[in-house]
Amino acid sequence: MRGAARLTLMSLSYCLLLAFILDLLLGDPPWLPHPVRAIALVAAGGERLWRRLIPGTRSAGVMTVISVLLVTGGVSVGLLRLAALAHPLAPDLISVYLLYSALAARDLARHSRRVYQALAAGDLGLARRRVAMIVGRETEGLDEAGVCRATVESVAENLVDGVAAPLFWAMLGGPVAALLYKAVNTMDSLFGYKNERYREFGWAPARLDDLANYLPARIAALLVVVAAGLLGYSPGAALRVWRRDRRHHASPNSGQSEAAVAGALGIQLGGPARYFGRLVDKPCLGDPRTPISRRHILAANRLMFASSALLLAMGLLGRRLAGF
Repeated sequence: MRGAARLTLMSLSYCLLLAFILDLLLGDPPWLPHPVRAIALVAAGGERLWRRLIPGTRSAGVMTVISVLLVTGGVSVGLLRLAALAHPLAPDLISVYLLYSALAARDLARHSRRVYQALAAGDLGLARRRVAMIVGRETEGLDEAGVCRATVESVAENLVDGVAAPLFWAMLGGPVAALLYKAVNTMDSLFGYKNERYREFGWAPARLDDLANYLPARIAALLVVVAAGLLGYSPGAALRVWRRDRRHHASPNSGQSEAAVAGALGIQLGGPARYFGRLVDKPCLGDPRTPISRRHILAANRLMFASSALLLAMGLLGRRLAGF
């Protein structure tokens, strides 16, 4: 057992690299069992249980977070230990699968490209329906520029949630840490709404998600600046807009990567958006040096892939220099 655990630790860098490649090649096939779907079911069950047992709504949310993290961590560790009993290499295979399932670069690019393809075909109605699958705002009344803006914002924001943060935590704590991060992020997606039902219940997952994304969001934004230089965009504007506008977003983390992407592409993100029938005047990020168009969706994807690859390379090099 001790030898198997040591083997998994020594090969974590290779597991990370293989998981990243698998995500680029396969994405998230609907037929493949996905841990995040199981985490969502556990979270929904935890909500029902703790709302019945605890009268305080915020306390029920805290207990839901604790129970989901305990189940996620326990199952992840249990899988790795059971795998070690089967074969010395089995923990590495399970690690690759868990790490691969925590990443979402291919799916993020695929969903955004489907919006681009609908716009390129001149079907604005289809583009609105497709962008509605990846954003929380109402999309029925969006014009083409609004659809493009929503899609680019989704790519920029989910660069952190879907790729950078899982990679960051995986580099520090392996597949178990990556799955714990996905549990936090999933609970924030389920409960982090500022409506009557979840304003108090979702307090704990929202705050924990902010904390878990704090460092990855800032690292990702700086890597967007580097990626902008490598891809021929504007690293100087990316850095300038990031420094100026990163705190304008309501989220302490989402504005980091969105501001950097907006600066790199010379576009303006943010502005008015409708959520649940209410118009929200979101602060603007970036300068409208270029009118936003569907080509910026593909450009945002290129920045997302390049900055993710840079983070992976940086992490692998760091582990190598640290002797792991």
